[in-house]
Amino acid sequence: MKSFRFQQIIAFIGVLLFIGKLIAWQLTDSDAVFSDAMESIVNIIAAFMGLYSLYLCNKPRDADHPYGHGKVEFVTSAVEGALIAIAGVLIIIEAVSSFINGITLNRLDWGITIIAFTALMNYIMGYISEQKGKRQNSLVLISSGKHLQSDTVSTIGVVVSLLLVHFTGWVWLDPLVAFIFGGYIIIVGGKIVRKALSGIMDENDEALFAELVSILETNRKKEWIDIHNMRIQQFGAHLHIDGHITLPYYYPLKEAHTEMEKVIHLLAEKIDRTIEFNFHLDYCKPFSCELCAIDCKFRQKPFVKTVQWDVKNIAGVAKHKIND
Repeated sequence: MKSFRFQQIIAFIGVLLFIGKLIAWQLTDSDAVFSDAMESIVNIIAAFMGLYSLYLCNKPRDADHPYGHGKVEFVTSAVEGALIAIAGVLIIIEAVSSFINGITLNRLDWGITIIAFTALMNYIMGYISEQKGKRQNSLVLISSGKHLQSDTVSTIGVVVSLLLVHFTGWVWLDPLVAFIFGGYIIIVGGKIVRKALSGIMDENDEALFAELVSILETNRKKEWIDIHNMRIQQFGAHLHIDGHITLPYYYPLKEAHTEMEKVIHLLAEKIDRTIEFNFHLDYCKPFSCELCAIDCKFRQKPFVKTVQWDVKNIAGVAKHKIND
């Protein structure tokens, strides 16, 4: 709920800053300021979309959504990224129109002051939002933060162009700067869409997966003969981890289950996320003896070496073998 409350603040401040940019546009007649104001409409839409997605994310799982509603964060982030890119296109169109039709600017001093203030506020809110999003593993807050900071960059470009025009009289700088930062905004929006789509498609988070493997390898016990077929799904701030763990075939069910829970508790303690586990118990086979260091009376082959777990073999479907 902390994420939801902070997103409410972002939405409210977004409306206030949009009003301020409209006032600056009316004072200056600057197409760059107008473009910046139009980009702020996207901020407002995105903020309210973020509120809706966070509302859904906080709803408990139900019969229709057994894994919860966390995936909605990826959907809203994808739409937000698309809106950012569209705003960049609109800014470029406006800049080209200004080059063709000419520009008349007025009261730049007031316009510069107002726009500079909105840039500062956007950056502060964007930075706080992104940091909160990283701590709370909220893609909505991270996307909102990146969006606000990208808006800050474009707004700074507007301020710089207005200052240069004010002191040099080079009115052509106004649409030129808007054109450049319109392109930058398109790139930022595209990156957000790419990240959101990777979440929707359950693309593997390589950094997170490598972290999980490192934790398992560093803290492994000889009873854990191998772990394989491990996968991660992300649902908003939540993780779902599947995996197969191979244990000695002669372990009673209770003892095998205890060892499996040790693996689960290890990952749950080391990863600062809400995690749901679905681990499958496998029993060892004769070829497992070559990589098993347990001194047991049922050994059928001599121990050769321990297979080091890495992101490739721990994601593999089959049990590990010495020639893997």
